[in-house]
Amino acid sequence: MTTIPENAFNDLLENAVTKLVQEKLELLLREEIKNYISNEHQGPRTTLNGNYKRTYQTRYGTINELQVPRDRKGYFQTRLFQPYQRREGWLEEAIIHMYKGGMSTREVAKFVESMFGSQYSPTTVSNITHTVMEDIEQWQKRPLEKRYSVIYLDGLYVKLKRNTVSSEAVYLAMGIDEKGIRQILGFYIGGHESSNGWREVLKDLKNRGATDVLLGVFDGLPGLEEAFREIYPKADVQHCVVHKVRATFPKIRVVDKTEFLDDLKLV
Repeated sequence: MTTIPENAFNDLLENAVTKLVQEKLELLLREEIKNYISNEHQGPRTTLNGNYKRTYQTRYGTINELQVPRDRKGYFQTRLFQPYQRREGWLEEAIIHMYKGGMSTREVAKFVESMFGSQYSPTTVSNITHTVMEDIEQWQKRPLEKRYSVIYLDGLYVKLKRNTVSSEAVYLAMGIDEKGIRQILGFYIGGHESSNGWREVLKDLKNRGATDVLLGVFDGLPGLEEAFREIYPKADVQHCVVHKVRATFPKIRVVDKTEFLDDLKLV
């Protein structure tokens, strides 16, 4: 019995899958143009006029001679891909996910080249991943509800790589609307946490529509309460219980912390 080498078997399997994808795409294209000519086209009468060949990269392999039907007047355009599109959007989606996962544009470019043989420069990757930034900017500028029962403010420190790696504050604002639904209202990155930084965050929340707030909850950062009352003078203020507990712990003897914590939960 002849044994097929593993790499040869993989090639056969890949070619078979690619061929199947090609057959199904061409079937869809033929049905699509028939329906277009019979039902959708509203202009002067047109008829089938053979096919033209093109390459098309899919996640299952490259189709070198995809048969694309055309009509005699040149009206038909398939909805499966754009006229000059040579590849499905899957690779761009993969690049965006890798970028979101923390890989640099140069690392993504090297990975794409090694896996798919595509020559993607870091600049090209940057252009593709720019869509992530556009999505983030749209999300950050989205309108907010007019009224929130509670707005929680908290600053988190994360390590960010700019020219060097250093910890920077992420200003995080979470709200609870009148239906009791929690949602992240916004996050803002920059420098060290300060009351002035929070003042700008609160101004942005109000400018985006959150004009009525019943209660603000945050830690005891100096100047934060004044900044909050400046933007929302009618709201009540409560210091975060978690931060109060954390601030209390250093003042308790180690041997008493367990008992103290149990008593504090009751309070």
